[in-house]
Amino acid sequence: MIIMKKIYFTLIALLASMNMLAQGWPANYSGVMLQGFSWDSYDYSQWNVLEKQADDMKGFIDLVWLPQSGKCIETTQVMGYKPYYYFNQNSSFGTEAELRSLIAKFKANGIGAIADVVVNHRNTDGWFTFPAETYNGVTYQMLSTDICKNDDGGSTATQAKKDGVSLSNNYDEGTDFGGCRDIDHKSENVQKIIKAYLKFLKDDIGYTGFRYDMVKGFSGIHVGDYNDATGVEFSVGEYWDGNPSIINWINKTNKKSAAFDFQFRYNVRDAVGVKDNKIVSAQNWSKLKSDNNLMHDPTYRQYAITFVENHDMQYRSADEQLDPLKRDTLAANAYMLAMPGTPCVFQPHWRAYKKEIKSMIEARKLAGITNMSNYTNKMAQTNCFANETTGDKAKLIVVVGNNTKAYTPGA
Repeated sequence: MIIMKKIYFTLIALLASMNMLAQGWPANYSGVMLQGFSWDSYDYSQWNVLEKQADDMKGFIDLVWLPQSGKCIETTQVMGYKPYYYFNQNSSFGTEAELRSLIAKFKANGIGAIADVVVNHRNTDGWFTFPAETYNGVTYQMLSTDICKNDDGGSTATQAKKDGVSLSNNYDEGTDFGGCRDIDHKSENVQKIIKAYLKFLKDDIGYTGFRYDMVKGFSGIHVGDYNDATGVEFSVGEYWDGNPSIINWINKTNKKSAAFDFQFRYNVRDAVGVKDNKIVSAQNWSKLKSDNNLMHDPTYRQYAITFVENHDMQYRSADEQLDPLKRDTLAANAYMLAMPGTPCVFQPHWRAYKKEIKSMIEARKLAGITNMSNYTNKMAQTNCFANETTGDKAKLIVVVGNNTKAYTPGA
């Protein structure tokens, strides 16, 4: 009887441990993430180039979000957001062997690699043909019946009728993605393939976690299910929307995934006084005092991945000017790195201001700031903003603005 009880309690402890591993983002996490690429950063983000930087990142960067690493159907360089192959990991950023070498080097330096998982949509050969891929003796192939009924605003249904092809009976659960087939995540075949793909990324290739692209396109319920199936510890979704919608999505995943804190980013952008690649006003640092973000909320800051710029907002060209930060980059990063949530540094900022950002990260780690730390606003004026964050080891004060002398610590 005593032996049986020991076995029972051991199983309970094991199940509890597995549940913690499947949590969307660890509680009291003190790590810092780096987005290891920007748009068209093929030179800077090749796997063998990033591998050479692992020693330099050690002790500062804990997670690196890599670009989508699967092979695409295009023969030219592409960022990977129209995925074709899942189990062929030879991409515009290097070979599968180089990817494995990079991830191993990262792990040796205490750095985890985050995979860019693009499963809202998938590219096809022609309109309806997905690749057949064999992995570990099992062949996986999506079918035309795995395509959402209303894909591409109905164009796919029109083409299917013309070709005598059947689609899914289910409508898209979210936002449509033009130019690729929107996948029906209610399909058992789709779920089987994606779970096998994610297990391959984690258990075979060696990724530590997942960044889910365009999660507005399908229900968060599926992300929770996929994370449970793989037991992944780190998961973050790109739900590009307002704060209430992001919170609703996190809840839909049963809190099995974190989310990018888009409103945090917009608070910073508005404080800096830029919009759509234009300087629209003088800086107003008081706008950082906002409760319209995930980071401010003690219930959700564990799941807040904060950032100030990314590949979708940076300046790309005169034709794609987008919404870059444009100025006060160091101040923006200082604010982000002093606050709770898990900060995600943008690669161009890291490259331009590595010495300064390393010092900021060092201060964060010395103070013991985590994704669940509490903070207090000390000053919120147009020209000066100050917050005090209470870490596990010390308090960290961040002061930004055009007149930082206006705030005296301890006053």
